[in-house]
Amino acid sequence: MPDTGQEFSFKVLTINTHKGFAAFNRRFILPELRDAVRTVGPDVVFLQEVLGTHEKHSQRFENWPVVPQYEFLADTMWADFAYGRNAVYPDGDHGNALLSRFPITLHQNLDVSVEGTEKRGMLHCVLEVPGRSLSLHMICVHLGLREAHRHEQMLQMSRFIETLPADAPLVVAGDFNDWRLRANDILHKEAGLEEVFTKTQGRPARTFPARFPLLRLDRIYVRNARISEPTSLANQPWSKLSDHAPLAVEIHL
Repeated sequence: MPDTGQEFSFKVLTINTHKGFAAFNRRFILPELRDAVRTVGPDVVFLQEVLGTHEKHSQRFENWPVVPQYEFLADTMWADFAYGRNAVYPDGDHGNALLSRFPITLHQNLDVSVEGTEKRGMLHCVLEVPGRSLSLHMICVHLGLREAHRHEQMLQMSRFIETLPADAPLVVAGDFNDWRLRANDILHKEAGLEEVFTKTQGRPARTFPARFPLLRLDRIYVRNARISEPTSLANQPWSKLSDHAPLAVEIHL
């Protein structure tokens, strides 16, 4: 359709997939997770801790997909996907991924690891909306466990965001591990980002552990966009599908 200049909106969802296993790795639940994500109907899905390959798991579990987990989750619902491999080990690899109903015209996985710690990456994707002269910038992240490392990673992220077009719509989402609630101030000051739950409810949503959420670890940040209906999916079936509750929000441009 032609670009009429009318408002455009789309829904995003972010979830730490826990490599396709329920809490404590008791059960392989990737097919159930795919069904649950479909019921929300997001246009863009941010995934953390998603497996690319795992040789032992593929031999152990009968219903293990023959394609990478992110491709299995995308299936026929999300026409395009991108994967940023961060951690590599003898049996396989995992990282962040983005599923999109819109074409992904560019994607790059940027290393934000701090020396001497586990590998962390920042997956940046540019999406084109058919029929509109509009580029959407998406960044999927999973930050480190130590506060000093997260601080450095957020500064690296902010420096990268400075290189993007100043007026471009931007969504940054993922598992920030920010249990001390430092990220909002840093990312607002350094990158002009606003956290969607803080904007509407005064603070980030509780997301961990999913069954009884206490810690506010997961976030969705926006720039050059308005938002509505931020939702934390902490109820069933979600509480049985990951150790993190997913977050969703409607983005308006």
